[in-house]
Amino acid sequence: MSAVDVVQRQLEAYNAQDMDAFLATYADDCVIADLNGAVTQNGKGEIRARYASMFAQFPENRARLVSRMALGDVVIDHEDVLRGPGGPRLEAIAIYTVKNGLIARVDFVK
Repeated sequence: MSAVDVVQRQLEAYNAQDMDAFLATYADDCVIADLNGAVTQNGKGEIRARYASMFAQFPENRARLVSRMALGDVVIDHEDVLRGPGGPRLEAIAIYTVKNGLIARVDFVK
């Protein structure tokens, strides 16, 4: 499975708020950080806690892919995220590094 395929599966699971499918795309020791490298989640346990809370708070949260670039194991998504009808909206860039068929690192620009 290509890096793009893994990231696409992750996006689809995120939009479905399917926690098991979402986490299945991440390595056990995955790191999520901001663009400056400050780690916000370290490992699947922290990722689960963060996204479970967000999915509960925003049950209609969806990300729309604006554009995607890929080179080797790196996939860069420009996303438009809507928390729900009439809810907060944010724009983000996610830089995914995929290793051994799983997301090993995500760096966000928000």
